[in-house]
Amino acid sequence: MLLEIDRHCYSVPHQLLKQEVSARITARTIEIFHRGKRVACHLRSRQQRRHTTIAEHMPSSHRRYAGWTHEKLCSDAHRIGRDTGTLVELILQRKPHPEQGFRACVGILRLAKTYGPERLEAASSRALVIGGLSYTSVASILKNHLDHRRSEPEPELPLLQHANIRGPGYFH
Repeated sequence: MLLEIDRHCYSVPHQLLKQEVSARITARTIEIFHRGKRVACHLRSRQQRRHTTIAEHMPSSHRRYAGWTHEKLCSDAHRIGRDTGTLVELILQRKPHPEQGFRACVGILRLAKTYGPERLEAASSRALVIGGLSYTSVASILKNHLDHRRSEPEPELPLLQHANIRGPGYFH
C-alpha cells in the first residue's frame, strides 16, 4: 500500500490496506500512524512521481519482484530480441508507474522457458502489430500457434474511374 504526499509515494504495511492512517510530515521525515501507533517512518523525498518502499511493507507475493528494475527487464527482453524488448518497454511506458507493469513483463520473459526465445520473439512481433500489449495477448498467440502465421498484406483495391473523382493532380 502506498501513501502519496507531495506527489511522492511512501509505503505502508500491506496489512493496512483500506484502513485509515494518518501522517506526521516534517521537513525531513514522513511518519505514518494507524490508531495512534507509528507503523512506518521514511526520510522525506522531494522527487516527484517516485516511490520510497520498505520491503517488509510488501506482501510476500510482491517481494519476489523487488529485485527487478526497469533496466533489468528491458535488458533481458532485448537479449531475446528486438521486438520482445520493444514490447516490454511499451508495457512499462504505458503504466503510470512502471512497477505496475513488472508482473506482466516478468511473465512474458518466462514464456521463453516454455516456448523458446525464437517463438517468443515472433509472438512479440505479432503482438506489436495487433496492439496486444499484455502478457495475456502474448501467451494466447503462443498457445494458439499464431506466432507461425505470417500476417497477409491487404489486397490492393482497384482504382475507381468516375467523372466526379478528381485525382491528385487536381489539388496542385
